[in-house]
Order: sequence, then C-alpha cells, then structure tokens
Amino acid sequence: MRLRWHVAAAVGALALAPGLSGDAVARTRAATSVPGAATAAAPAFQVPITYYALPNGLKVVMTRDATVPLVTVSVYYGIGFRVEPRDKTGFAHLFEHLMFQGSANAPKGVFDKTVTNSGGINNGSTRFDFTNYYETVPAGALGRMLWLDADRMARPVINDAVLKNQQGVVGNEVKGNVLNQPYGGWPWIDLPMLANTNWYNAHNFYGDLKEIEAATVADAETFRRTFYSPNNAVLVIAGDFDEAAARAMVARYFGPIPRGPAVTLPDLSEPRQTAPRVKTRVDPLAPKPGYAIGYHVPDRGTPEWYAMGLLDQILVQGEDSRLYRKLVKERQITGDLAGGINDGLGNMFNYRGPMLWDVYFTHDAARGRAEIDSAIDAVIEDVRNRPVSEAELARARTKLRSSLYDSFNDPTRMGLVDLLAVYALFDDDPAKVNTLQAGFDAVTPALIQKVARDYLRPEARSTYLIEAGLKHEGAAK
Repeated sequence: MRLRWHVAAAVGALALAPGLSGDAVARTRAATSVPGAATAAAPAFQVPITYYALPNGLKVVMTRDATVPLVTVSVYYGIGFRVEPRDKTGFAHLFEHLMFQGSANAPKGVFDKTVTNSGGINNGSTRFDFTNYYETVPAGALGRMLWLDADRMARPVINDAVLKNQQGVVGNEVKGNVLNQPYGGWPWIDLPMLANTNWYNAHNFYGDLKEIEAATVADAETFRRTFYSPNNAVLVIAGDFDEAAARAMVARYFGPIPRGPAVTLPDLSEPRQTAPRVKTRVDPLAPKPGYAIGYHVPDRGTPEWYAMGLLDQILVQGEDSRLYRKLVKERQITGDLAGGINDGLGNMFNYRGPMLWDVYFTHDAARGRAEIDSAIDAVIEDVRNRPVSEAELARARTKLRSSLYDSFNDPTRMGLVDLLAVYALFDDDPAKVNTLQAGFDAVTPALIQKVARDYLRPEARSTYLIEAGLKHEGAAK
C-alpha cells in the first residue's frame, strides 16, 4: 500500500437489496437507534446521506458539507488481502499498486498530475476486507476525479512492463516495512497468523516474495475481472458539491461500465479458541524485547461488539486506561503501550470477518514474561470479575465519541468517508453511521462484564513475544 493510513496511528458478494436493483432510485436513511437499544440516548449527530445504486450494481453514497470548499472522492472495492488466492499471497496489495499505473485514456502519471495540479492529494490502501482509492481536491475538480476513477475502474493498463515494475516496488516495500525493519510485521502480521486457524485470516497478507514475483499478467487480469467490477464497489462523494450535478456525472462516467460476475465469500469463520497460544521469535534488528497479546472480538455490529469497543477504551486507550496506569505509571514496565480492535490496519468499524483486540509494547530485558503476565492478568481479571462503574463507563463513551467526532471533522473527511463506504459495502446501509452513538449508549456495566468474561478468557489469549536480537549481537562482539 502506498500509505499505511491509520485512523488512530471482505471481499464479498454484496447482493443488492430489492430497493437498489433496477432503476437507480435514491434513498436517504436516517435511522437513530439499534435493535435492542430502546433506552439509548439519541445520537448527537446526523450525517445527511443520499444512497442509491446504478443499474450495473455500483453503490453510490453522497454526503454534502460546504464548510470547506473541498470534495473527497473515494472508491472502495470489496477485495482485501484476507481472501486473496491461496497460492498468491500479497496479490491484493500488488494489484492495488497496479491500479496507479494508468488507464486507457489517462496514461501513467496523468492521474497524479491532475490531482497535484489542482492542489489535491490522493492515495490508496489494502486492508483486511477492502481496497480503497481516494482523492481530496478543490470542489471544482470533482468532474475530473470522477472521470479518472471511472476510467481506472473500466480500463486499467496492465501489461508485462507495468507488472514487473510494481513487483519490484512491492518487493522493496515488503523488505523495507517488514524484512529489514525492527519489529517488522509485529504484531500486525504476526499476531493474526498466531491467533487464527482459518488460512484466510492467518496467512502472511503482505506476501511471500516468491509468490509476488511469480504473478503473471493473466493472473492480474483474472483478479481484475473477478473483483474490480462496479457491483463489487462503492463510490463515496463527500464535501462541497452540487448533488444533482454529481449524480449526472456519476451516471455518465460509471454507468456504462458493465457489471461483473458475482463475488462469493469463502468461509471466514474461526473456531472458538480453547487453549492459549504462545510464540517467540528473535528479531535481529530489535533493540528491546516486545510483548503482544490478542483476543478475538465479538461479531461486528452486535451489542457485545459495542461493549468490546468500550472495553478497549477502558483497558488500553489513553493515559486514564487501566493497562496504561498499571504497566506505565505503576509498574513502569513500558512507555509505549498501544493496541485496539483492528489496530494498525484500520479501526473497529472497517472490517468484515474475525478480528482481534490486541495490546502490545516493548520493554526492558530485565522485565520478564512472568512479571508482565502477572500485571496484565490482574487488570484483565478485575474487569472480568467486577462490574465497571457508571462513571468509568461514561468516560469510555466520551473518549470513543470524541475519537469518532475527530474522524468526521478532518478537512479531507476521510474518516467519515471510510465509515460510509464500509457500511455501504458490508451492510448495505451507510446511514448506520447515524446509529453508532446509540449503540455505545446502550451498553451497560453488566454487558461489559459479560463480554470480558466471554472474550477475555485466559485460554482465548494469544501471546507473541519478540526477543531482542540486536542486543545479543552487541554482546557477542
């Protein structure tokens, strides 16, 4: 990926609902509650959303905000590295790069030059369950961006020269970000490979260099025809624009692109973990040991998932979190505590499939695993055995709400664009962004404790340890 875009640091057959098939009929949803949350407080925000689909299956989400004279255009495809072909690890990421190499009517360099000449920015990324491309430009450049994105969707240039060039680029990225980097791949690649047993969730998604280098143009064309079609994509337009004009341009540029074959998801389910898993490796470039733990989280969108999001705030987010107080302030085991749900590759909202909540940090070699385990166990067992107070739960809601609002208020609007895109792609309902606060407001101390007991069990923990190889080499000299 050209940028590891973090919000804090599924590929799928997305069958259109009856209301989205046939004519492209707009519908605006403004749901304000979630099932089972009758007592939840009304959300403090309402994002205006227009949602419809073209006859070829492309889902279109629009939200207008004229506060800043910018517009963001983003296309999300329902293909991430989770379900890439078994013998072609890293292919989803490689294909992301290929899509930046020009299209039939906009040769290589035209797209980027058009964006930069207008004073805008553009990028893309590959995640567990989607690949996205986005541009933020002055409002007057909207038409040019829509034309460029449509040409890229319909007619990307993929030939042997392009493929060989990007195989080299991606290979160097793997070497620079993982193989030749201290703690490279830890824990964002290592921990899912340890905690999961289903290949789709547990393979090296950055890719094996031999498999990346073995990819052919025929492989790339098959991948494009399978996944890069309008019926497996969402187009989001957010910012300062005229909706009627935007709808006309979307129909003009994207409407003629033919529908592709339906995409079928493989089975992504993970069996319940019944025994702890531990792995250790020596990192020859790491100056300090590393400690990471992960637990599977409840299914996305369930009441338990909302509770897990608040548990994340209570346990690891911010200096008031329980693990920060224990590991950093009280025990001084580490100074770089981090973690979260889908941490490192997104956030708790933008995935579909099994996911981990993790905690990780580096520490001095004098602090052994037994001491660290004991400190963490004390915190985890306390939240499992005693209900959190209403005051602590209220603070967690405030922190999470603040983080959500911050993502909405960025001038590029990419935080909001991301939420709208994934809720359209995975749930066929981008207006679910207007129900998120209600979902968190409905969580009780009793539900927090229940989720902690069910999901933070000792036997459900996976631990990945890094031994500091750089120190060992120095000692040998």
